[in-house]
Amino acid sequence: MVQSLRDLVEAELSQPVDPRVSAMAEAIADKHGAASRAVLFYGSCLREKQLDGLMLDFYLIVSDYPSAYDKRWLVKANALIPPNVFPFHHDGLAAKYAVLSKADFHRLNGPETRNVSVWARFAQPSRLVWSSDEAAAGRAIDAVARAAPTLLAAAGGVDGEEPLDWWRRAFSLTYSAELRAERKGRSGSIVDIDPERYRRFSLPAMAAIPASAAGGGWARRRLQGKLLSVLRLAKASATYAGGAEYIAWKINRHAGTDIELKPWQKRHPLLAAISLLPRLLRSGAIR
Repeated sequence: MVQSLRDLVEAELSQPVDPRVSAMAEAIADKHGAASRAVLFYGSCLREKQLDGLMLDFYLIVSDYPSAYDKRWLVKANALIPPNVFPFHHDGLAAKYAVLSKADFHRLNGPETRNVSVWARFAQPSRLVWSSDEAAAGRAIDAVARAAPTLLAAAGGVDGEEPLDWWRRAFSLTYSAELRAERKGRSGSIVDIDPERYRRFSLPAMAAIPASAAGGGWARRRLQGKLLSVLRLAKASATYAGGAEYIAWKINRHAGTDIELKPWQKRHPLLAAISLLPRLLRSGAIR
């Protein structure tokens, strides 16, 4: 019997993680108090047993932005260009976490948005590592279950294409719609790291594609996605302490470069990113 997509997502989200990951998630939730609803752990660190020296990735889901912040400009920034991203350190580990309201998290996992950033990530494995209650956990599961059908629908089916090739092509399209510091072929390796997972998810995800979902439109998605990447980078220069160092670290780790920042670039992360962009595009370090 084929499991429902929601059941598959719930089982995957509930898989255990390193206790230090759970402790960090709880600390992130505590920072935003009663507004916190759920914390999800995602990204390449899911597969790592040794977490020291890595940058862990989390999403914090909050009830609403006014309840999550004590600064009005952060409320406006999160609402206008979601998500806000912040650095975090706990128990010797480093992380960054993105903040989305429960409404935005639901919307950005679905076909009603052309922005690939959230649904492309949550079509991949993730873990629900903290929730305020069962209702909040259920809403997070429902939102994540929207991601895989949205991804496959956006790529559009091709007659005779094997399911794993559909996933590979879909992820490749999403990588082209953002400024990404990744080696060429990274999008395909997402599937090849755990092909059985994507085989297991294929039929339920295809069955969950809404009849009204439309594929195509990737030229527009690419334009919008890259513009949004630049806007988020500009916003991060105000919200992310040490933003320039993180950008350099991320590019060096994923693209195999050896960027060393100058003092003025560390002081001005937005200008640093702008100054590096032409060189990085020419070299193929980001696309």
